[in-house]
Amino acid sequence: MLKKCIKSAIIILGCALTIAAPQAQKLVPAAPELAAKAWILVDANTGYVLAENNADEQLPPASLAKMMTTFIVSNEIEAGRIDEDSEVLISDNAWRLGGAKTDGSTMFLSPRTKVSVLDLMHGVIIQSGNDAAIALAEHVSGSEIAFADTMNRQAELLGMSDTTYMNATGLPAEGMLTTARDLSLIARAIIQDHPKYYSIYAKKYFKHNNINQPNRNRLLWRDTSVDGLKTGHTKAAGYCLVASAQRRDMRLISVVLGASNDASRARESQKLLSYGFRNFDTRTIYKAGELIKENTKIWYGQQDFLNLTISDDIILTFPRGSKKDLSANILVDEQIDAPVYTGQELGRLQVSLNDEVLVDVPLVAAQDVEQSGSMARLFDWIILFFTNLMS
Repeated sequence: MLKKCIKSAIIILGCALTIAAPQAQKLVPAAPELAAKAWILVDANTGYVLAENNADEQLPPASLAKMMTTFIVSNEIEAGRIDEDSEVLISDNAWRLGGAKTDGSTMFLSPRTKVSVLDLMHGVIIQSGNDAAIALAEHVSGSEIAFADTMNRQAELLGMSDTTYMNATGLPAEGMLTTARDLSLIARAIIQDHPKYYSIYAKKYFKHNNINQPNRNRLLWRDTSVDGLKTGHTKAAGYCLVASAQRRDMRLISVVLGASNDASRARESQKLLSYGFRNFDTRTIYKAGELIKENTKIWYGQQDFLNLTISDDIILTFPRGSKKDLSANILVDEQIDAPVYTGQELGRLQVSLNDEVLVDVPLVAAQDVEQSGSMARLFDWIILFFTNLMS
């Protein structure tokens, strides 16, 4: 149990730790109002929500469902269950439901031909090909219905609690719904888990069957910091766009659902991204292994003191200019007894901004400390006995 608490606020500024002086709270400008049904802006590294509106309203995903399709295919490739160079037989079903004779977006696949998994990935991501999405679903799971079950299981694993998939394409289907928040989760997973295949989202053109089609994400042409992700459109969903951009060391993800037209979804997404980059920062505050507290007393050990550190980097998103207002509290176990092992949790490190705790992570031992001999342990026991008696 954590009983001993070092409560003095510690300002975090680079590597310096000093007592914080009172600071005026920095005011963040209000997020822009967007012409869309729902939207959200998050930091891709930390998951911090910078702005949102109706982010949990369930809406049709349109072709944004294809992000999950390609994510699952990427999982399968990296797990070694399929190969990106494998040839996929294009079924009559894929051609009939998503091919050239339909009104939807298509890769213009020819039925009963073979196309590589990687080319189909390009066709889904860049051309938004319904035929390519169905072909990949059939290749992975045997049928699109079975693949939709996999999509829903994966959504659950990612915490997409308000999303239900009915097909691999996003074509209208009763009961197929998602939210802006859930779409930000799948976007983060694509970026973080599969950077190799995420790079496809930045490509502006892809050619198949001598038909060169452009990526429908207008922001790829307007903003060099934008490198993804996916557009979607149906009558019920309106015009939708999940976008991501990186400037300096900060990557943002915007989700805009239900805009009135193609130009509007790009314009509103640009507003969100610009707002985030202008008003927020993401920084590594502490690095994994960095010394957080030194010379912490340990009893019954071959050493009298040990150092405490953290196992993972602490990366935070906060309003620009407010880094000086960040403070840390160190909570250490009241009594630490040997043996202690490297990585063993012995306290907590809490980092706050204006009394709001942004992160709470374990403080762990930086080294092993073995038990001392019996006489040394007896001496420590006597000291502790009289110390506790007098307290």
